[in-house]
Amino acid sequence: MSGGVRRQIIKKWRPPLALVIGGTLAAVLCLPLIGIGYFKLAGNILGWGETTWLIGWMAYLSTAILAYLLWRLVLRPVYALTAYAKAVEAGQTDAPLPPHFGTPEFTALAASVDDMAKALQNREAGIRAYSDHVTHELKSPLTSISAAAELLEAGVDDPEDRAQLLASIRTSSTRMQSLLNSLRALAAARVPYGRGPTLLSDVVSALPSTLTVTVRENAPLPLDATGLTAVLEQLTQNAASHGATELQLSSKDAVLTLTDNGKGIAEGDRARIFDPFFTTRRSGGGTGMGLAITRAMLEANGAEITLLPSTSGAKFEIRF
Repeated sequence: MSGGVRRQIIKKWRPPLALVIGGTLAAVLCLPLIGIGYFKLAGNILGWGETTWLIGWMAYLSTAILAYLLWRLVLRPVYALTAYAKAVEAGQTDAPLPPHFGTPEFTALAASVDDMAKALQNREAGIRAYSDHVTHELKSPLTSISAAAELLEAGVDDPEDRAQLLASIRTSSTRMQSLLNSLRALAAARVPYGRGPTLLSDVVSALPSTLTVTVRENAPLPLDATGLTAVLEQLTQNAASHGATELQLSSKDAVLTLTDNGKGIAEGDRARIFDPFFTTRRSGGGTGMGLAITRAMLEANGAEITLLPSTSGAKFEIRF
């Protein structure tokens, strides 16, 4: 079940469920009354025996028609949707969604189940990829610590060699701690903040003084001060870590633009900068989680961040 487009459910006119149920109840109530009236009227003409036989057949046909309509409009869609849900539960990502549903209510239910199935499968794929990334990122420092510990356990007489092994353990431990802190921050980033409004001038003073921040336009943004400060802190740290000394902010019509004077982002890296664990500063201790955390924070609050073309430095746009 791939792609973001809902699979086609063939749309034809079908009676609403209320009409099906109401019509069935009306038929159940009215048919006996009609049968009694017909029995009295036709009994004197055709004879009571033949009339009884004819009414019996009419009752049988009426019941068969009602049963078929209920099966066609109610039971069959329920069975089909149940089979589809079980197939998805069993991991059949290409399970065919039944194209026909008896009433508009079942059509809407089928579309909702299909959307839910796609969302769950996308989430599962994301969790699997995320787990693979975490395993890969933690494997390297763990290997370094294990190797250094084995050498120290075997006995290292040279003080310089011993100091290098201890430094390797400390460096690897620090990187693991940074990764774990980033993972906790990413999990916390998915919690939504309040709606605001907030002015940039209200939160700039709370940002780290690692670079100079200038506000060009100061229209209110639909995010509370705590959330906007958290977003700007992440982007400020990201800009400073890439050599920026200045950051310009501009807000207008619920759009925030950030421009720094850092080294910028290479063309080949632009498509991956929001991916978790992607970093061009791995040797300098970068975890590659800063922009991923920023994007998660914004998505949790109904906003999106994009990287804009820029001749120098980096330029981001956030739409709320």
